[in-house]
Amino acid sequence: MKSWLSPAKLNLFLYITGRRTDNYHNLQTLFQFIDYCDTLTFTVRADNQINLLTAFNNVEHDKNLIVIAAKLLQSYQFKNGSSEPYGVDINIDKKIPMGGGLGGASSNAATVLVALNKLWKINLPLVELIKIGAKIGADVPIFIFGHAAFAEGVGDQLQKVEIPEFYYLVTYPIVEISTAKIFTDPQLTRNTPVRSINQLISFKNFKNDCENIVRKRYPLIDEIITTLSTFAPTRLTGTGSSVFTQCRDKAHALELQAAVKELPINQFITKTFIAKGVNRSPLYSS
Repeated sequence: MKSWLSPAKLNLFLYITGRRTDNYHNLQTLFQFIDYCDTLTFTVRADNQINLLTAFNNVEHDKNLIVIAAKLLQSYQFKNGSSEPYGVDINIDKKIPMGGGLGGASSNAATVLVALNKLWKINLPLVELIKIGAKIGADVPIFIFGHAAFAEGVGDQLQKVEIPEFYYLVTYPIVEISTAKIFTDPQLTRNTPVRSINQLISFKNFKNDCENIVRKRYPLIDEIITTLSTFAPTRLTGTGSSVFTQCRDKAHALELQAAVKELPINQFITKTFIAKGVNRSPLYSS
């Protein structure tokens, strides 16, 4: 039995530079991990059974990305002619809010691929794991990549970066956001100019092209961002629903967290937590 961390991520900026012929969008985004993690525990089996022992509300066992990732890696080996038993029992201590734009499900899938690649002694190189991860979801590769990165394309072209590691107050409101509706909204900005990573990082005010649409469609998100922005810079991560507020240090984050509890918007917030941005993924310190 061995445990591995599965961190959340933030999109520190997100710009949409065009729409592709396959209806996906070309992006420029800056990924950074935060030290707020789920924990997955693996027990290798002597057969080929893959079991997720932790139940998820509203997610069937075989449709969970944890199981999908394990089966995909298992099938990869079988296709390569291996007859070894590749089975596992998996438990998860779930902390990352589901549907919050923090990448929890994608991170879980990445952790499964990285962990089982070692535990099953498959030993695929990182580039192969990233290719497998891309078949599961657009955000899975960054979690396998394991370092803060500037991403282009659909988020799969990754360039390692070193950026400041701030503390953040992350706010998870009582809102479910449809990513599909945001990306199909006719008013969504889709023509932000393509710029170099040096140009983008030099800007003092990062932006998220999805944020205006989310704020129009979900007034509660607008109210939360407006309120928190009076304290410190606050943005949406991905298509939300979580927002993050950049703090001077941990003490500042704690002060802000306490202040939020006294504000009227607190009744619309499921949870807040403090996390530190980290350039190296906690997955690889597991």
